[in-house]
Amino acid sequence: MVKADWKIVKIVTAIATKIWAASLGTLLTCVILYCFYGSLISFSIFLFAGLYILYHAQDNLLYHPDLPSNSRVYIPVPAMHNLPYETVNIRTSDNATLHAFFIKQNDDKSTFVPTIVYFHGNAGNMGHRLQNVWGIYYNLNCNILMVEYRGYGLSTGSPSEKGLCMDGRAAVDYLYTRHDLDHQKIILFGRSLGGAVAIDVAADLEYSGKIMALMVENTFTSIPDMAVELVHPNVKYLPNVFYKNKYYSIDKVDRIRVPVLFITGLADNLVPPRMMQTLHMKCGSTRKRLLEFTGGSHNDTWVIDGYYQGIATFLVECHDVVHPLQTPPKRNHWPEIHEV
Repeated sequence: MVKADWKIVKIVTAIATKIWAASLGTLLTCVILYCFYGSLISFSIFLFAGLYILYHAQDNLLYHPDLPSNSRVYIPVPAMHNLPYETVNIRTSDNATLHAFFIKQNDDKSTFVPTIVYFHGNAGNMGHRLQNVWGIYYNLNCNILMVEYRGYGLSTGSPSEKGLCMDGRAAVDYLYTRHDLDHQKIILFGRSLGGAVAIDVAADLEYSGKIMALMVENTFTSIPDMAVELVHPNVKYLPNVFYKNKYYSIDKVDRIRVPVLFITGLADNLVPPRMMQTLHMKCGSTRKRLLEFTGGSHNDTWVIDGYYQGIATFLVECHDVVHPLQTPPKRNHWPEIHEV
């Protein structure tokens, strides 16, 4: 809980630093208007200006492509972890260019194994998730497409709810242009914010027909629900129109029909595990499973024993496409990565 509180303090401090000039200008304008026009008009202007600033500051609250520092410049590559890969650029429907890594199994079996589209959380870049991807590659024998959202890493544009959801669709479309993988075995995976992106794509009728399954880990029901958790319970009375980013996964999940695996760490002190339980309960798929790990926190559920075995079991239940687990090679020490 202390860690989560500290993250909130850092986020709020960063936002205050970025918008202090606008706030000071607004206050000065209101003082001048008060002197000339009276309190009612100046208060109204101050209120609307404050709401406007807070509305547009929400992106700074949610998206952190520059944490840790240099995340927009330095992207760790899969070769650092003995993973074969190619760098690809994906063009979205609104002409953003997404930086991505395609990590492929050996050519003789890449067309027979599943391909996972990996959507990361709201901080850093895709290279910070290579530890988890290493485990997926060697334990589950899957191809992996790692996607860097617009405004993250070397991708162009600026992050937004609409934009990230477009990025998710562009990633699936890109896989359909390749002939070295099985298009019937495409699986979406998203952690935290990435789970909201994956749910949005899977709930789309057109794209649900393009994927075999969906897996989400430690994701939330909606941004307004998270605001209640992180800010104050009374925030629930704030009209939804004041939220720039909503990510209403709770309203979308009932439209999903493909098999879904919900992975939750019961020690998650950022996204309450009950949100994952609610998403599982509301999911419209008849083939859904909730995989819970005692001791798994928001960022490290993937290191808990049984994690990859649980995913492998789910994929076998979806379709007999996962080869038996192999013994992965020894790995070097990796630094700890924290999402927010």
